[in-house]
Amino acid sequence: MKPLNLDANASNLEKMYEQSFSGMGFFKPGQAVKTEVVSISKDCVFLQLGGKSEGILDRDELTDKDGNLAVKVGDQLRVFFLTAENGEMRFTTKINGATAGSGMLEQAYLEKIPVEGLVEKEIKGGFEIRIGEFRAFCPYSKMGEKRSDDSAEYIGKRLPFKIQEYKDNGRSILVSNRVIHEEARQERLEALKKTLQEGMVITGSIASIQAFGAFVDLSGIQALLPVSEISRSRVEDIQALLSVGQEIQASILKIDWHNERITLSMKSLLADPWETAMEKYPVGSKHTGKVVRLADFGAFVSLEPGIDGLAHSSELNKASSYGTSRELAVKVGQALSVEILGVDLSNRRISLKPATTLEEDATTAKYLDASDDSATYNPFAALLKKK
Repeated sequence: MKPLNLDANASNLEKMYEQSFSGMGFFKPGQAVKTEVVSISKDCVFLQLGGKSEGILDRDELTDKDGNLAVKVGDQLRVFFLTAENGEMRFTTKINGATAGSGMLEQAYLEKIPVEGLVEKEIKGGFEIRIGEFRAFCPYSKMGEKRSDDSAEYIGKRLPFKIQEYKDNGRSILVSNRVIHEEARQERLEALKKTLQEGMVITGSIASIQAFGAFVDLSGIQALLPVSEISRSRVEDIQALLSVGQEIQASILKIDWHNERITLSMKSLLADPWETAMEKYPVGSKHTGKVVRLADFGAFVSLEPGIDGLAHSSELNKASSYGTSRELAVKVGQALSVEILGVDLSNRRISLKPATTLEEDATTAKYLDASDDSATYNPFAALLKKK
């Protein structure tokens, strides 16, 4: 019988152990890894590392305050290697107080790994952050998605940060919370680039309202809905039509990814009234509209949402020539009976002139008809007939 070669057996066992991790390489604490969720248990999320090897991530890291898990099997994750314990390769999505040794924090700085810190108090120029046994400083300009006037809202909260500076073995640490928000926003933007295109119809919620339009939230990215694109008719009070939190549908007019601008339109989803304008407003027909705007050259009269006609000042002055004033005899908001003089579909213009109402015409016709049956001469009716 040959004697056992213990050194050779130990060497073989070492090679077998190394081979069991083939395909996943050798991880250093803090090393970033892109992986996939392969299964989920009550306490852990298991990650694919290559071959038959799996990594372990605490389920709590991906669970919100209501207990909802943010991932499912097949989702891609970016995680960071923590340690190998009892043959298990443990990972994290961020470094917290329990894992925040000086070596780990330095690795987090070098590898740009998120760290979780407690905002303990406000100090000169910013906030003091505790990460495990270490103290860090976060300037006002680096806290939150945007600058807040209420700095007290952050005190006592645990927030994610990235280390911007790491000096003197952890005695001087500068962190940023805002960069976390900026990276998340960029990820959302990249996702939208794959799905959005000009002309498509989207659903979003009103995030804020300004005099020039409304900002609409699209999965965390804000698009602009100009006031001119809200309705076919002129919008005098945008807040009478829209409110913060309201869900709307709109089409995408323009996308400028370079400047990160998306322009929307609700108006484009509405039927274009000019398509039937020629049939609805033939020359010589009479209609009642509302004066919506005055200019030196005349008055604009709304016939329906999206269609305004112009009554020229010469026509308005002619209609009031028997008065003592040559100024326009109409005012904004006034109902006005008009007659169609012309329709220019290519330029979307309708020419108008003031006219008697259809009711007035019917009354006059009835009066004239009645006068024909009368033996008494009526000079006023005769005058109307001559006209």
